[in-house]
Amino acid sequence: MRHGDKINNLGRKKAHREALLANLASQLIVHKRIVTTLAKAKALRTYVEPLITKTKKTGSPEQIMHQHRVVFSYLGDKIAVKELFTVVAPKIASRPGGYSRILKLGIRPGDNAELAMIELVDFNDVYGKGVEKATEATKKTRRSRGGAKKADAPKAEAAAPVEEASPAIVEEPKTEEKAAE
Repeated sequence: MRHGDKINNLGRKKAHREALLANLASQLIVHKRIVTTLAKAKALRTYVEPLITKTKKTGSPEQIMHQHRVVFSYLGDKIAVKELFTVVAPKIASRPGGYSRILKLGIRPGDNAELAMIELVDFNDVYGKGVEKATEATKKTRRSRGGAKKADAPKAEAAAPVEEASPAIVEEPKTEEKAAE
């Protein structure tokens, strides 16, 4: 019976498993998305989400420094800890949990292992909040010339109707294409 045995050992001893999860967690924090096996991704999620929650704790400078030290004891990587507290923490401050997402990618051809991509939710550029901002920006750039002319057209007609009637650019006939044919 496996009562109370919920940890996935990943076929490794305790020290090896902790080193593996620490390395995966630091790479996830630095790169915001990594591809690994599904079992490792699920184990990594339970390892890294409490660490991300520790960055949300506010208080005196001593308490904040203590959280830095606690997270460093898990990760063992100064760059990842700095990235976690300076870049990741402000973005996830309003999120009540669920900082990571696991997406299944299929199987690896060599050993038939299930691959998965684990990513930090707030740093996704492909879909979600980032897409809405990106589409708004592209819509503005695409429509800015036409929309501005249409919006300013009644004002321009009232101010100077002669200027709109005269063409600003005169197109010249294409002589290169005729010569090539």
